[in-house]
Amino acid sequence: MKLPKMTNFNIKVISDPICPFCYLGKKRLDKAIDVYKRVYPGGANDTFTVSWSPFYLDPSLPKHGVPVQQRMAERFGADRVEFMQNRLRMMGQPDGINFTFSGKIGNTRDAHRLIQLGKTKGIETQNRVVTELFRGYFEESGDITSHDLLTSAGEKAGLDPAEIKKWLAEGKGGQEVDREVDLAYRAGIQGVPNFTINDKFTVDGAQDVQVFLEEFVKAKDAA
Repeated sequence: MKLPKMTNFNIKVISDPICPFCYLGKKRLDKAIDVYKRVYPGGANDTFTVSWSPFYLDPSLPKHGVPVQQRMAERFGADRVEFMQNRLRMMGQPDGINFTFSGKIGNTRDAHRLIQLGKTKGIETQNRVVTELFRGYFEESGDITSHDLLTSAGEKAGLDPAEIKKWLAEGKGGQEVDREVDLAYRAGIQGVPNFTINDKFTVDGAQDVQVFLEEFVKAKDAA
């Protein structure tokens, strides 16, 4: 019997830490990877490398955080915001996300710089940083612009807090973030999350687990 060949799935995710659909998308991607490895023939031997690239969902956000409710009401109107948030809470529950919408929103360049620091320590560390940023902002009412939140999230992900503070204070990772954001715009990316599998197969938005699985199978067949 011929054994199926081992495949490595390189998944590039373009995302922004203040995007609720990016958090949903990460949860569903993680779940799809788990299901694939457990169920698909030979899937247990396949590997997944997930890397994160930056995007600014709202480039006009201020450098210092403002209440999420205030900012969203200004953009969409209070009635629409209530509907949107209730819908997101319902969407988040099956994926174990408790959206609070009580944190502070602002420019995410520093948050992306922290993700860049995580990347220098390896892909797994970068993924943990992304998870902790999502959790701190969406579920723990954090201020995404606060270096205290960024340091806490990074430390929970396994980074050294002294190194985080030095990295943020010295502006490290900024050029990389700016370059990658520009590349995303040049590539025509207008919304996030965006998932690219092996440079060929794409999933746009926080799709269901089944959609990810279908793209994994296509990528496996094409490998």
